[in-house]
Amino acid sequence: MKRKRVKCEHGRKRTDCKDCGGSGVCEHGRRRTECKDCGGSSFCEHGRRRTLCKDCGGSGICEHGRVRSRCKDCDGSGICEHGRQRHQCKECGGSSICEHGRVRTQCKDCGGGGGRCEHGRERRFSKDCCSSGLCQQHLRRRDRCTKCKAAAALAAVAALEGETAAAAVESIECTAEPC
Repeated sequence: MKRKRVKCEHGRKRTDCKDCGGSGVCEHGRRRTECKDCGGSSFCEHGRRRTLCKDCGGSGICEHGRVRSRCKDCDGSGICEHGRQRHQCKECGGSSICEHGRVRTQCKDCGGGGGRCEHGRERRFSKDCCSSGLCQQHLRRRDRCTKCKAAAALAAVAALEGETAAAAVESIECTAEPC
């Protein structure tokens, strides 16, 4: 005989209800098994999702070392008959493709930002907007700022030689061109 699930007054499973203080909810307001801060069982000793950890041999990792659902060699469930990720395949009508045949998040006609800000620049490299792709110290593209790269390299060398990283970094001249 099947056990009936007990629902709380909020219409949820009693153990998973935050409002009722269910036993399956931790002090951070997350499911206890899925809370990294509480050491939930969904995380391995490496701090990754247990099913997706290569080092632990998680069930979501295939023999090729890839996420099983996205592995072409294993015919993963996320790969379509055309060999593409199913959600991005135009021929299969993937969920990430809009009615205009573009990636939904980048289609300007559908309201997607297209990755551009109101100034016409790529949003992550715009000094006036988001700027997540810029180093905060020099306001240059993170991937092209030679001063930041040189500073990181010098700091690593200084740590090996016992110098202070600040003394080593002060001597660098920035040669990167502005964005």
